[in-house]
Amino acid sequence: MNNRKTEIKVGSNLEKVLASGQFCCTGEIGPVTYSSFDNIDKHAEEMRGKVDSVNFTDNQTAVVRLSSWAASLRLLQLGMEPNLQMVCRDRNRLAMQSDFLGAYAHGIRNVLCLTGDHQAFGNHPGCKGVFDLDSVQLIYMLKRLRDDGCFECGAECKVAPKFFIGCAENPFGDPFEFRPIRLEKKVNAGADFVQTQCILDMERFERFMELCVERGLHDRAYITAGIMPVKSPKMARYMQHGVPGMIVSEEFCQRLEKAEDAKAEAVQLSVEYINHCQEMKGVAGVHVMAVAWESIVPSVVEKAGLLPRPTF
Repeated sequence: MNNRKTEIKVGSNLEKVLASGQFCCTGEIGPVTYSSFDNIDKHAEEMRGKVDSVNFTDNQTAVVRLSSWAASLRLLQLGMEPNLQMVCRDRNRLAMQSDFLGAYAHGIRNVLCLTGDHQAFGNHPGCKGVFDLDSVQLIYMLKRLRDDGCFECGAECKVAPKFFIGCAENPFGDPFEFRPIRLEKKVNAGADFVQTQCILDMERFERFMELCVERGLHDRAYITAGIMPVKSPKMARYMQHGVPGMIVSEEFCQRLEKAEDAKAEAVQLSVEYINHCQEMKGVAGVHVMAVAWESIVPSVVEKAGLLPRPTF
């Protein structure tokens, strides 16, 4: 478990939980493909008091959705803390820095920097991808803006946005040995916390964390493990064979297939994975991302013994 205490840089709730040495728990809500906050309001209320902050994806899978910054502002209005996600696919550095200033001025304090899914996989495959920066460059640009008070061009920013900077990492991509090295590039660039892709093969994740600990990355950034409740055996098999960069263990698939109640088994698997991560060196918390099943998050968190959440 993570027991270190570090100096508070930004003061977001998520940072305070992590800096205190307590095991953090974040959730995720996928914004809808229409102009309404109803879905966000519903799931936010379900997660209230159950998670330390909530991610909002940024046009996830390159499909047009309600924007991450708008969803984040809505969560602030509801009295909860958002994690703004920003991908490099849709904006150049001018637009991204502008959005950072606006987000910070409204009270958003956590940002997750991502390269983004290629537009060819979404519902506008013919649109032009921007990719002016990649995620490592985005992290570095934001760190300079925060710590040095200067824009990417070198011009001064008189009121710098003091964000808690996050990144993502996939422990299951190939080549496997490069994954910790790739993560180190992001930490060197300025990432304060890490959210991994969903873990559906615990043995592989354990080896990934061993390599991260060997490089001392757990002492330089807070690494949180991605947990995904997979509600059907069919979905698990699809992810096992049809999703690039994803590894799903045979044991995971078979447990869902043999269970009388696959959804109950999905919750149990998630709880077991969370409890395992709590005992794993270098893991500072979990990020529970129940894709299209956000309502199950409170049950997973409660059954895993992560309540009550710390308050500051």
